[in-house]
Amino acid sequence: MPYVTLIILLFVAVLHGKNSCLECHEGIEPIRANSSEMMKQIKALALKAGHEGNDCIVCHGGNPQEAAKEAAHSGTVAYFQTHEGPKEFYPAPGSSWINHNTCGMCHKEQVAVQMNSLMMSEQGKIQGALWGFGAKEGYNHNVGNYATKNPDDPHRRLGTKQYQAYMKQLTRMEPQAFPHEMTPLPPAPTAEAIEKDPSLAVYTYLRQECLRCHTGSKGRKKRGDYRGIGCASCHVPYSNEGIYEGGDQSISKEPGHMLVHAIQSSRKVKVKVHDTEYSGVPVETCSTCHNRGKRIGVSYQGLMETEYSATFDAEGHEKDIL
Repeated sequence: MPYVTLIILLFVAVLHGKNSCLECHEGIEPIRANSSEMMKQIKALALKAGHEGNDCIVCHGGNPQEAAKEAAHSGTVAYFQTHEGPKEFYPAPGSSWINHNTCGMCHKEQVAVQMNSLMMSEQGKIQGALWGFGAKEGYNHNVGNYATKNPDDPHRRLGTKQYQAYMKQLTRMEPQAFPHEMTPLPPAPTAEAIEKDPSLAVYTYLRQECLRCHTGSKGRKKRGDYRGIGCASCHVPYSNEGIYEGGDQSISKEPGHMLVHAIQSSRKVKVKVHDTEYSGVPVETCSTCHNRGKRIGVSYQGLMETEYSATFDAEGHEKDIL
């Protein structure tokens, strides 16, 4: 599309309150149904920000008045510079490291507690590995991916009163498993340090083999392991191949992209992929992390992990390994 023509189209789009992002991203799926309360609030915020119709900027940031890709995919509009909202262009607005500016505008409580979740800290598998390498912390689950601690005000904890009372009881019964504060994983040891104390190899082992699944990262770029980061780890669908299969022709067909541009959540929220429609968070999403180890994800699917040949298809050929 000629550059001058694109500028004219953008001007017309802005003038009539249309989404100028769609001049390039035509065919992309709405992140939620236009009739949903979530999308209505997003559109209302775009209007409040002075960019009616450009709902993409509410989560992604960027500059909807620019025609060139590099300029459009940079910065943020003036309103969000001084109000809640994205502070830069965010390709992955669900990322744990910036989602207080995006998802956190509406889901403040969930974003506020994310650092204390097991999916972020991974303290369980860390403690298990440390125990196997000489019980370095004893029974204490006090080492995580990051330094974090419980809020001083117990009322800031999420959950019903019954749940909070239940957790207090568990903490009294098993204080070693419910620490008030966690320290970050120590730095990886040198070869010389491991020669003196072989048990220090656990910290290298954890980093290389165990800790790729926390929600602060996007996962391994291999078949079966593609997923989002932060909130998108669970709430944005990815296929085993990591290839986008939606209607936006501008999105690369290289592996590493979402399956479709949509949020998956409750049974009421519908996601459509080609001619298939589903709701909820499918177990395939869980299995992008919950494999190996105790293999709870793949076991739930009725699959078996093995170092040998994969299972066979209907014609007797070996399937691709996940």
